[in-house]
Amino acid sequence: MSKLLRVRRLPRYVDDLDSIAEFIAPSDPQAAFELWQLVDEQVEKLADPNFPRRRGRKAGTWELVAHPNYIVLLQQNETTVTALAVLHVARQYP
Repeated sequence: MSKLLRVRRLPRYVDDLDSIAEFIAPSDPQAAFELWQLVDEQVEKLADPNFPRRRGRKAGTWELVAHPNYIVLLQQNETTVTALAVLHVARQYP
């Protein structure tokens, strides 16, 4: 069994997730809460090094498809996976 990774969340990740939920909340507060919870639960599962993620579009990054409409940008080393930001899949980056 692989050793579990430490999961870190940068402030930008939290801010992005909060902004997405705040955008959705006026029309559907329950959906906003559920989306926030779903994405963050997926990030927590990254502690398992075998949990699916893909190489990022930018060198040195990884991506987690946390929801059909949202990806989480990540950095990872031997001991830690860091959630950097949350982006809508339609957004062009880098």
